[in-house]
Amino acid sequence: MIKKLIQSEIKSILKIRKPDSNKKTYGHALLVVGSKGKMGAAIISARACLRSGVGLLTVNIPLEERQIIQISIPEAMIIERESKELNTDFFSAIGIGSGLGISKKTEEILVKILEDYKQPIVLDADALNMISLKKNLLKKIPYGTILTPHQKEFDRLFGNHISSDERIQSAIKKAKEMNCIIVLKGHKTIITDGTEAFQNSTGNAGLAKGGSGDALTGMITAFLASNYTALESAKLGVFLHGFAADYTLKKQSMESMLITDVIENIGYSFKSCLKGN
Repeated sequence: MIKKLIQSEIKSILKIRKPDSNKKTYGHALLVVGSKGKMGAAIISARACLRSGVGLLTVNIPLEERQIIQISIPEAMIIERESKELNTDFFSAIGIGSGLGISKKTEEILVKILEDYKQPIVLDADALNMISLKKNLLKKIPYGTILTPHQKEFDRLFGNHISSDERIQSAIKKAKEMNCIIVLKGHKTIITDGTEAFQNSTGNAGLAKGGSGDALTGMITAFLASNYTALESAKLGVFLHGFAADYTLKKQSMESMLITDVIENIGYSFKSCLKGN
């Protein structure tokens, strides 16, 4: 049975920030994102991550693109993609894939993270596409990892499906087999750990634009870094992402809405869900 993900459940999951907390309380996230011509995805993912409460954020990007991050998001730190000093144990959560591109270098980084990092990872976009090209990497995915495919990415990973219902049932089965969380993105996004399945109740067609998934990756990574469980992180990211989009409609139309507008309303989502109204 698929349960509806509603605001009261999100309120029960959200932790109130303690007055005596500090940046280390909320974790240090790493986002491996962006490539030449796709740095917008990196900016969107990083900004959404920071707006979702992570304590520290480091972004892994190509050396030649570093200035755009330093200017656009001064709160983020940078590790250059060409660096050989990527110590994954240093981070409390890792998200990889948004605008990453597929190359020998990005594949090397993905494999290193899958092999070295022993905690859940957020896998999106080109990270999923690289895994679909080399299915043996599925066996390297750490326990509790969160996969965030849209329908086509899901089918590339697990084979073609003839209907949404069949795809949902397959997601539940694969999540159980792989001991992971699958966030099957769509009109009504499904979140499953293989035992339970939830259908999101927020969001609108204004999110049917490039960048929406990048923001979601950043948000889920922030929650994972802040010591929420993998399933809690997926639920919070999906629900609050959609909630912010619904609030954005008060100022924009579905046609005019940009994901950058939605990111600016993440704070409203937090406040409303904590108050329960």
